[in-house]
Amino acid sequence: MDRFDAIRTLLAAIDGGSLSAASRRLGMPLPTVSRKISELEAHLGAPLLLRTSRKLVLTEAGQGFAAAGRRVLDTLLEAEREAAGEYRTPRGELLVTASLMFGKSFVVPTLLDFAAQFPEVTVRCLFSDQVIDLVENHVDAAIRIGRLPDSALVARRVGQTRWMVCASPDYLARRGTPGTPEDLRDHECIAFEGLDRVRQWPFAGGGAPRMVDIRARMAGNTAEAIIAAAEAGLGIARLLSYQAGPALAAGRLIAILRAHEPEPMPVHLVHAGPAILPLKLRSFLEFVAPRLRARLASLPGSEPAAGAISTGLP
Repeated sequence: MDRFDAIRTLLAAIDGGSLSAASRRLGMPLPTVSRKISELEAHLGAPLLLRTSRKLVLTEAGQGFAAAGRRVLDTLLEAEREAAGEYRTPRGELLVTASLMFGKSFVVPTLLDFAAQFPEVTVRCLFSDQVIDLVENHVDAAIRIGRLPDSALVARRVGQTRWMVCASPDYLARRGTPGTPEDLRDHECIAFEGLDRVRQWPFAGGGAPRMVDIRARMAGNTAEAIIAAAEAGLGIARLLSYQAGPALAAGRLIAILRAHEPEPMPVHLVHAGPAILPLKLRSFLEFVAPRLRARLASLPGSEPAAGAISTGLP
């Protein structure tokens, strides 16, 4: 029995939640997966998994062995990488994730420059507005917008973004410019939403934070759709500063109610790497961080307007 192979099979079953998932992930027949785990249990003289009709459950012995097995495989992987020169020359595959529009507008141009400078690194992009688990999906680095929950991830702040209320010059000429958030009740608005309806926008300034009801003339679940509708004069939109930046710079949209903006949200470059980072990841972090920081700082509306709420964070 190849114990390393058996441990990999056990961990694939645990991570996938079933023997079938391990079979698909490893490209291994299901009977072989079951046999390898059974052989490992026979070798140890202890059951590691309880197989129910719905899921796999680790026994007490299985919990301890799985944790130790992960450490063993991680150590072996580090040794293999070092022997292959990954810690001497940036090489290998790098998987990076970000939200859809941020990835398209900010990450892709930076990744193209990075790939040109480090030709032995193969870059994969995974852009989604859903939060992707870095460890479970073997993601090397991610750009996360908003407050980070407590976790084992390592984070490097690269800037901030803020929610802004914008409208086209044509709309404001026709309907007037709201002077307070409460004035939005008399305006057409464009809601940024998915399956759940969003009919309130948060504001700050002039007292405690508050929610203001809006009347949605249109709703959509992508920033591109909201921006297009706002530029067409359909109504007032609420967008993140990096989303609205190009349209603001070109004069297609105008930011309003700036003194009532909520506090900005941080943008972090995060990873779940080991203490000793592979050179490909360390090179990526050092290459990308200053470029993202400069891009975010240069956006129209990146700084709060006079009277707006600010966290004072760098």
